[in-house]
Amino acid sequence: MKYYIIAGEASGDLHGSNLMKSLLFEDPDAEIRFWGGDLMESVGGTLVKHYRSLAFMGFAEVVMNLKTILGNIKFCKQDIERFKPDALIFIDYPGFNMRIAKWAKPLGYRTFYYISPQIWAWKENRIKAIKRDVDQMYVILPFEKDFYEKKHSFPVEFVGHPLIDAIHGRTKVDEASFRKEFKLNEKPVIALLPGSRKQEISKMLDVMLSVVPQFPDHQFVIAGAPGQEPEFYRQFTQSKNIYFVQNRTYDLLSISAAALVTSGTATLETALFKVPEVVCYRGNWLSYQIAKRVITLKFISLVNLIMDREVVKELIQSELTTKNLAAELRKLLDPKTRQSILEDYDLLEAKLGGEGASGKTAKLIVDNLNIRQAL
Repeated sequence: MKYYIIAGEASGDLHGSNLMKSLLFEDPDAEIRFWGGDLMESVGGTLVKHYRSLAFMGFAEVVMNLKTILGNIKFCKQDIERFKPDALIFIDYPGFNMRIAKWAKPLGYRTFYYISPQIWAWKENRIKAIKRDVDQMYVILPFEKDFYEKKHSFPVEFVGHPLIDAIHGRTKVDEASFRKEFKLNEKPVIALLPGSRKQEISKMLDVMLSVVPQFPDHQFVIAGAPGQEPEFYRQFTQSKNIYFVQNRTYDLLSISAAALVTSGTATLETALFKVPEVVCYRGNWLSYQIAKRVITLKFISLVNLIMDREVVKELIQSELTTKNLAAELRKLLDPKTRQSILEDYDLLEAKLGGEGASGKTAKLIVDNLNIRQAL
């Protein structure tokens, strides 16, 4: 059968690559065409567009690039019509994917959504479009099943979180070789995960790096985002005790004593590597004021949202200061605090449903298509 997959971000590329492997296991003759990145391309199939050309974030940036975005949507529709897939599979990226689903469903395409848009956080009215345009939704967070089924009477499949597969399935890094490769010394490592966009990275690293002089017995290592060039980070690595690694975030987390992490999927990745963390966020003042009124969640990190209580400290906006960040980092380095957090991380992983999300999703999609073909 023929599968058309659309992933528009780095995380979607990771989860899309694992889903593609599972689809090929379930359907060895599968023909796959996709929007994604290097990881998906390494599995096989045909890459249509790389997510790097799709990354427009924020209201102003979207408006400035509206012609390009609309052109991509038009091209995607034409490409789907030429390919004539048996299944359209959307991976998160709702601003784009929901527009394609709205167009595709009335034309008779089977629409599958893997990794739900976070409509439980904002834009809950998107549920109307999801009910209308999505044949089957596969959710990866335990509370999403109740959100869809109990609150909105829309049946979904909870398949577990694909990050568990991505982390458990990786080859363990040799710490001595890793330290030698990146010229790290023997001091304990504090990982810095400042986000993925240049403006965000600069803003977050300014405050993250401000605590470095207070921790001379540790070394701070910046994790470079996949979509950014290493040269961009050189401005931040001039001081003593600051290092940089590119495209090795998981290896870095596996040897880290603690981490300072910008809110997002990275907060969950850090927890699954069992690294105590402080979650950081500071945005544009106006954007934050708008978001605060639109998003009514108690927490911003996936760790705390899933556990429904504060497991990791969140320093948001005006609370994100050098003084507060240094104080919270000291707590993480205390053995008693560390042990308590690690115990909560074990409970978190159990809530996420264990391994096999990609395999479960692929089997459900293939079974669905086979049943329809048999009718």
